[in-house]
Amino acid sequence: MKKKVELNIPSDFKDKPFFYQIIKNFDVIPKIIEASFSTQMGWAIVEFEGDKKELDCLFEYLRENGIQITPY
Repeated sequence: MKKKVELNIPSDFKDKPFFYQIIKNFDVIPKIIEASFSTQMGWAIVEFEGDKKELDCLFEYLRENGIQITPY
């Protein structure tokens, strides 16, 4: 299953390897379509591929960590 989303990323994450954490902790494949980061915030349009249960767990993890997810 593939899901394309826009992530709004708080400035807390600018110095953290959160895409690495996604790959390491979840059985998903992220494909970054477009992204922009500044000192204030960041956003990324990402297509995630994986099974539905794993994607649901990933999105819950991201929301719990303050990353806003919008279907794209």
